[in-house]
Amino acid sequence: MAKIKTTFYCQNCGTQHSKWQGQCSACKEWNTLVEEVIQTPDKKGWKSPTVREAKRVSKPLKIAEIEVSLETRLDTNNAELNRVLGGGIVPGSLILLGGEPGIGKSTLLLQISLHLSHKTLYVSGEESQQQIKMRASRINSNPANCYILTETKTQNIFKQIEALKPEIVIVDSIQTLHSDYIESSPGSISQVRECTAELIKFAKETGVPVILIGHITKEGSIAGPKVLEHMVDTVLQFEGDRNHVYRILRANKNRFGSTHELGIYEMLGSGLREVSNPSEILISKNDEGLSGTAISSTLEGARPLMIEIQALVSSAVYGTPQRSTTGYNAKRLNMLLAVLEKRAGFRLGAKDVFLNVTGGISVDDPAIDLAVIAAILSSNEDIAISKDICFAAEIGLAGEIRPVTRAEQRITEAEKLGFSTIMISSQTKLPKSNYMIKIQKVAKIEDVVSFLFG
Repeated sequence: MAKIKTTFYCQNCGTQHSKWQGQCSACKEWNTLVEEVIQTPDKKGWKSPTVREAKRVSKPLKIAEIEVSLETRLDTNNAELNRVLGGGIVPGSLILLGGEPGIGKSTLLLQISLHLSHKTLYVSGEESQQQIKMRASRINSNPANCYILTETKTQNIFKQIEALKPEIVIVDSIQTLHSDYIESSPGSISQVRECTAELIKFAKETGVPVILIGHITKEGSIAGPKVLEHMVDTVLQFEGDRNHVYRILRANKNRFGSTHELGIYEMLGSGLREVSNPSEILISKNDEGLSGTAISSTLEGARPLMIEIQALVSSAVYGTPQRSTTGYNAKRLNMLLAVLEKRAGFRLGAKDVFLNVTGGISVDDPAIDLAVIAAILSSNEDIAISKDICFAAEIGLAGEIRPVTRAEQRITEAEKLGFSTIMISSQTKLPKSNYMIKIQKVAKIEDVVSFLFG
């Protein structure tokens, strides 16, 4: 008979404690320990949950003796997901996808599984096969290699995997699974940890990639122990507002690629449409000359984006002026306002300043500083900036216009999208090239004011 015992797990870091205490000794957080009933099975009767056992015993090798084989990544037939993953799915990897309820996590992975040329097993613990079939009919009417399994017990799932031998496994979601080796309820810390460990062992020994869907907490972090994110190879975050049609896919962790790439989708009745040109959603189509708007060139990984910055400057009603930002660092906005006050002589200390990055994205690229300054001055002077002008430069504390990295790529993107002028730093060094776009170089804020407002 297996011995049953009670232990305590920290919800923040996943550290195990033998008894309850107010503060976790590992991460120093308070009131994060929860009690879990676990079962330690007899080692004699325990069997590996994986499909096949390892055929070789690992031994230490010199790093020069290790043979590196270039694994071919699996193409997902989805350019945005391939970009975020770094070129496709690595065989034997474990990917965790998180996002708010109703944001489209299940739709995205079901859509990918329906269009894959590889044999795919989609395991669902939240929906029935009939419900998945209804949703799949809207996305793809003729899927060829997708198999649906509604099961929550990991031992039964591995039996079906052994019989089907899929090339990719998708689990929706990890919080619904449970293992016979743990007595806790599904979704508990110990169950999430054990089920993930079984799936990791399966993926590494067989080379079959596994994609997990994870729930998130009210704070926006992935539910379960923090160690869950350390166990997997890639952590993807699906963001967006459920009241809008656009969704953004980011990589918070990626062992096989960059974490700076961005994937953008549009939610339609037939599924998620890939947005190959993000500028179409980040820049408004309003042709009217409205003050307080400026276009900036930024970079997300290897992809250049043209984003619209909106600013509103008005007289403060209360004694303390308001400073509000959406998608931009509030402390950096305060710094830029101080530079305008000190170096350029604009009296904004008694003004309310509101700043918004359109499209629902957050940007921390310093290259948008010049566009932020231009939008604030445009709203303050109530003079519109031409839609044909864009900006790409950083603002220093001395009021100087500083150069930014990869300026050639930003200029090329602005030229491709039809902008007539791009304003950059006078210190930017460009290779000799015949750009069709006019390059306006400025050295200080006074030059910007003189060019835009005369």
